[in-house]
Amino acid sequence: MSNHDFDENEVESTQRFGDALLPEDESGLNSEEHTAINALPSGHALLIVKRGYEEGSRFLLDSDLATAGRHPNADIFLDDVTVSRKHAEFVRNGKTFSVKDLASLNGTYHNGKRVDEIALTDGDEVQVGKFKLTFFAAKVDK
Repeated sequence: MSNHDFDENEVESTQRFGDALLPEDESGLNSEEHTAINALPSGHALLIVKRGYEEGSRFLLDSDLATAGRHPNADIFLDDVTVSRKHAEFVRNGKTFSVKDLASLNGTYHNGKRVDEIALTDGDEVQVGKFKLTFFAAKVDK
């Protein structure tokens, strides 16, 4: 009998598992990233690259000002032609953070919308050029 012939004794079935196989956390974070976020000291935050050639990279925001761009001296160096040399800056004010575009050519986006400056909250997506970074603040500050 060939593989394409019907066999009366063969049984095929389709099962639905719904959400049973999905991870409990839908944030897309792996356990290492969760551990890093949970270990953040007060007043600190983390940016995780979710798209771009440095996907998975993490940048610690631990000072009052962090610059992002293609300039070699940028705190957050993003090496791609879609990123301006001085593209954006992340500003800490107490225990809160904001992102500010520095008149970049391609703009800075917050959750898909172009912005000049905006406050950040957990899970926000910041796009700088082709890089998409997800923002997470220290858990102790919530």
